Amino acid sequence: MRFTHPVLVRWSDIDSYDHVNNVRYFDYLQEARIAFLSEVLETTGDLFAEHPCVLASQTVDYLRPILLRHPPYDVDVWIDSVGTTSYTLGSRIVDRGGETEDVYAKAVSVIVTVDAETRAKRPLADTERAALLKHVAST
Repeated sequence: MRFTHPVLVRWSDIDSYDHVNNVRYFDYLQEARIAFLSEVLETTGDLFAEHPCVLASQTVDYLRPILLRHPPYDVDVWIDSVGTTSYTLGSRIVDRGGETEDVYAKAVSVIVTVDAETRAKRPLADTERAALLKHVAST
């Protein structure tokens, strides 16, 4: 399952080169990731209270600059793999506004599940694992 979340570029996202500052890509990816996980894990309130986890690593390949405009860009998110205490998400920032689908960035994010009190790594709960596995993208 690929999840798509629209993101609008804000004036404050633009840097002195008149495009979105690279660090803002992480904000867009985070916004989409939280929306995706809230849906997949069927969160009723605070995702992190119900399913404590942390972003362990994230790599981003910048493919082209994002410009300020009113129509939103899309951020696609999917689950690549599920481990014992972590899972890996793939994502990309895409423009589907024209005749072609232009990819602006690709990312890989590793999420580690943690204990809410100690913040120590913990195994995925059976319900988390089942929900995540149902949404692993086929290659």
